[in-house]
Amino acid sequence: MSEETATVEYSDSAKQMGDQIAEMTLKAAKELSDYLEEVHGIKAAAGGAVVMSGGGGGGGEAAAEAQTEFDVVLTGFGDKKLDVVKQVKAVTGASLMEAKKMVESCPATLKEAVSKEDAEKIKADIEGAGGSVEMK
Repeated sequence: MSEETATVEYSDSAKQMGDQIAEMTLKAAKELSDYLEEVHGIKAAAGGAVVMSGGGGGGGEAAAEAQTEFDVVLTGFGDKKLDVVKQVKAVTGASLMEAKKMVESCPATLKEAVSKEDAEKIKADIEGAGGSVEMK
């Protein structure tokens, strides 16, 4: 990799909007995502990129049935917070402090766009430690 870095200038409005998005809660981000998809036809892709939908047909139901990628969201930690923190650390590769912050800020997305098998394994591991998880 090259040691060169490109200098990028951002407008004040882009900076302000980016800062607002970065400070959003998971619930608010989901609401924004739903709004952009329903009102403007903009749908978030698995990698975080934005995809413009093609306008017509109602293929949304078929896509939901054939879902192949899931987000794993920690929704609670129960009575065994330390065990859940350890599992979150193992699953995410985060530091112990980062894992603790994730657990304390439920709901927290642990993994995005993982296969159903991986999502089910993560869910089983977290639930085995005493936490609660949703696959979305």
